[in-house]
Parts: sequence; C-alpha cells; structure tokens
Amino acid sequence: MGRSEEDLVKELLERDEEFKQAYLAHEEYEKKIAEFDKRPYLSTEEQLTRKKLQKLKLAEKDKMEAILARYRANVK
Repeated sequence: MGRSEEDLVKELLERDEEFKQAYLAHEEYEKKIAEFDKRPYLSTEEQLTRKKLQKLKLAEKDKMEAILARYRANVK
C-alpha cells in the first residue's frame, strides 16, 4: 500500500535538508503574502513586492515538487 503525500512530506522534512529549507521558505513567503492581503490598499511598490514574493513562493514549491518526484522515482 502506498504512502500518503502528507507522510512523504513529513519524512522528507526530517531527512532531507534541501526539502526542509524549501518548505520553510515557502511557508515564510506565504505568511508575508498573507500580510499584504490583509491590507485594503497596496501601493505600486507593495504590489510589486507581493508579486515577487508570489514568484519566490512558487519557486520553492517547484523545488519541493522536484524533490518529491525524485524521491518517488527512487522508491518505486
């Protein structure tokens, strides 16, 4: 029986430093974006900063997905 995605993430957080760093960075970007989302108005500079954070967050997600894919390929 296969393991759930959540189980794989938990295991990689403990075993893979690169995955852990990407996960923590992703979480931090998410928190910063949420702070911008609480504001009723964003200046042009704030909008650009928020967009940059979104791109950085997505890059970290891509890293995590690549590590998960690599792990799945090695397990099968």
